Amino acid sequence: MGYGFGFDFFGIMSVLFPIVFIVVLGMIVLRAFSGVREWQSNNKQPVLSVDAEVVSKRTHVSNHAHNHNGHVHNQSSTRYFATFQVRSGDRMEFTVSGQEYGMLAEGDQGELTFQGTRYHSFLRK
Repeated sequence: MGYGFGFDFFGIMSVLFPIVFIVVLGMIVLRAFSGVREWQSNNKQPVLSVDAEVVSKRTHVSNHAHNHNGHVHNQSSTRYFATFQVRSGDRMEFTVSGQEYGMLAEGDQGELTFQGTRYHSFLRK
């Protein structure tokens, strides 16, 4: 049944909906496998402790709005990051907890402990 648009809207939707569904599902599965692969890779890495300096900190805030029975609920989440520089001049950015983020200050020097891309701790000197 057409609506004067020159094409069958429901026919197109019956084709597009499964394609979009499969693409979105594929992206979710790919993201999950990527996370598992990174977790496994980190587990295979040695735990290293090196002298380092906190060179920067940043946050990333995500906002989400959910409509539930006509009521809009806003939810936000914050991810915390810290960048460390080691003696060789290399810089590494790690995701840290909010508590750890609050305890770090740019310019702090100490011992960074990490495993692959996984942050363990920073002991200030």
